[in-house]
Amino acid sequence: MTQEELDALMNGDVDLDSLDESVKEESSEDLAEEIIEEVEAAKEGEDIPAGYSERTAHHWPLPATDENKMVHQLDDVTKESEEKASEIFDIIENISNELMEKEENVNNVVEVINSNVELFTTLSTKFPEVEAFKTQLSKNESALEDANIALEMLQMSGDDIMNVMDIMQYQDIHRQKIERVINVMRALSKYMNTLFESKVDDEKRVSSAQHIVGDTHNELASTDDIEALLEQFGK
Repeated sequence: MTQEELDALMNGDVDLDSLDESVKEESSEDLAEEIIEEVEAAKEGEDIPAGYSERTAHHWPLPATDENKMVHQLDDVTKESEEKASEIFDIIENISNELMEKEENVNNVVEVINSNVELFTTLSTKFPEVEAFKTQLSKNESALEDANIALEMLQMSGDDIMNVMDIMQYQDIHRQKIERVINVMRALSKYMNTLFESKVDDEKRVSSAQHIVGDTHNELASTDDIEALLEQFGK
């Protein structure tokens, strides 16, 4: 409810029966809360639009706080994004190094198993009646197959890690795009500030009058006025 609407109600210029149905259906507590917020804000000299409250905030632009300043928020996004991306790259690099180390270890194991296969192949050929040589040959051949599968998986995982790092490069491109938007917004802001510059300092300006000739009401609503108004709605 604006100050003009409140003034009209207090002066009896508005028929309560002609008010919009949505206004009539509002509870007294909600209405009281909204009116008191407006009155307290006016008393404290806050620069809040008439009718602005927590209940009506979705109808208004957000106040210029640190949480809502666009460039401030975008700066936070780019900063946090860069920090998190750097952490992700460090983790990926550590994983890649570990995979390369394990791949080298598996290669050493494969080399040993290959030598065992050659040895037991020779022994099985020279001593075909010895079943132990055949058994060990079969076990080493199976182990060699498993080692080769593990080595192939490590190599594929290393390739996937490289692909992830390539994809993460797009994060840096996105950050650059956001920074370009920030630069454009800052340039527009500086341009608008330049347009509104004045040679007269604000401290030297005559203060604006709160009430001028022609105003129908020069006083803010008091607590008694609000309570009387709520009683009228209650009837």
